Amino acid sequence: MALSTTRRTPLSDQVIAQLRAQITSGEWPVGSRIPTEAELVDQLGVARNTVREAVRALAHNGLLDIRQGSGTYVLATSELAGVLHRRFADADQDQVAELRSTLETSAAGFAALRRTARDLELLDAALARRDAAWHAGVPEDFIQADAAFHQAVVAAAHNDVLAAVYADLGEVLRAHLRHDVGPDLLPHRWVPHAAILEAIRAGDPEKAADEAGRAIGFCKAENR
Repeated sequence: MALSTTRRTPLSDQVIAQLRAQITSGEWPVGSRIPTEAELVDQLGVARNTVREAVRALAHNGLLDIRQGSGTYVLATSELAGVLHRRFADADQDQVAELRSTLETSAAGFAALRRTARDLELLDAALARRDAAWHAGVPEDFIQADAAFHQAVVAAAHNDVLAAVYADLGEVLRAHLRHDVGPDLLPHRWVPHAAILEAIRAGDPEKAADEAGRAIGFCKAENR
């Protein structure tokens, strides 16, 4: 095969790669606001136009959300996640609930069979953060904490394909949770998740799956 002439990577592509790395590594979590344009110019040592071009490219690919007057926020951790978010933005919420149920009940069942001691430590911490976020009364903080708990359950299932699919659907599922929760954290909408964790801890896959499904079913009933 003939060799082609090497070319220097455009500066904007280098900046895109650096910003993408911050997103995919979790340094900039989904839902967080990234540094301002001026801060990025200072940190990266490039021109304002180069930063602007890179941010717009990542927004076009669905990783970032540019909100006029508010800033730029991380929307997804991969291009596929961004595509799925746009594709299902107007999806029927009952159907999204069914998807959540399928993924999260399966994950809970597998987690009960495969969890490690380290997984249980992470689940305990995630559940404590979820409970604290609810009592703090800030809806978006609770949504992120609830999503993190379920992500920890999926991780404890030790199925790389399931984990990748769940991560790419993350913003679709968080949008569904926002629909469930509403603008305020009302007492009658509180859904404890301790039973899910205890079933996983006990190594009972049927009960773990049942408790995960019951939690989603409660949310559906509350929204009817």
